[in-house]
Amino acid sequence: MTITAAVTRLVDTDAHEGPVYAADEHALYFTTNRPRVAIRRLDLATGAVTTVRADANMANGMTLDRDGALLVCEQGTLWERAAITRVDRRTGAAETVVDSWLGLRLNSPNDVVVGDDGAIWFTDPSYGWLQGFRPPPDLGDHVLRHDRRSGATTVVADTFDKPNGLAFSPGGDVLYVGDSERDHIKAFDVRAGRLTRERVFAEIAPGHPDGLKVDAAGRVYSSAGDGIHIFSAAGRRIGEIPLPGAVNFTFGPGVVLITADVAIWAAELD
Repeated sequence: MTITAAVTRLVDTDAHEGPVYAADEHALYFTTNRPRVAIRRLDLATGAVTTVRADANMANGMTLDRDGALLVCEQGTLWERAAITRVDRRTGAAETVVDSWLGLRLNSPNDVVVGDDGAIWFTDPSYGWLQGFRPPPDLGDHVLRHDRRSGATTVVADTFDKPNGLAFSPGGDVLYVGDSERDHIKAFDVRAGRLTRERVFAEIAPGHPDGLKVDAAGRVYSSAGDGIHIFSAAGRRIGEIPLPGAVNFTFGPGVVLITADVAIWAAELD
């Protein structure tokens, strides 16, 4: 089977990262480009774009928490700590969930997902330091898990150069993580909050893996230099969404919603 897609430009707007579809509002939340990153909302019925939080502490990846709040990767600045926060969609108010590991500051969290047990998994590369808006890192470039029941935060993977997007398989038993410096996606088996059987799942060329999602059938989607690549659960490339400049994406009703820095696009898969 080969999957292709027709792509439609929805709106011209500053839309860089963190796209999250909220079905109860038929709206897309996303983060903007630097230097002052905002969280914004696109009403998919009217096309109106509004600002939820004007200064979101260099926010990057986002996801919906189980109660509908936004979980946000705040990369931080030279004077504000990096953190995973919960942001109220209505008010924009934020509360910190986790901002350290064993007392050491996080680097610049990039992407975040929630496991079936409510634990928060996130990538923490040192891009903020490399790009000049964070202090020198205290930690390596790791994947971490925060257990909200115990309050414990643990490093679950430390073999990445720059861990980026991450996503669970439909059953939650496999975690996929992109490495945006080594241009590949790794897969891990998930067992009781730990990662085992590390392997390279797919190579990305041209470009680098950034946004990463898995659909209900177990197909893995990754942004790349020429758009979005689609892989079977066995790691075979089976399709693409051609859109150079695609940064990140999420699933909407019957479409893939894509942020591409200067516009938001919708791709209808065949």
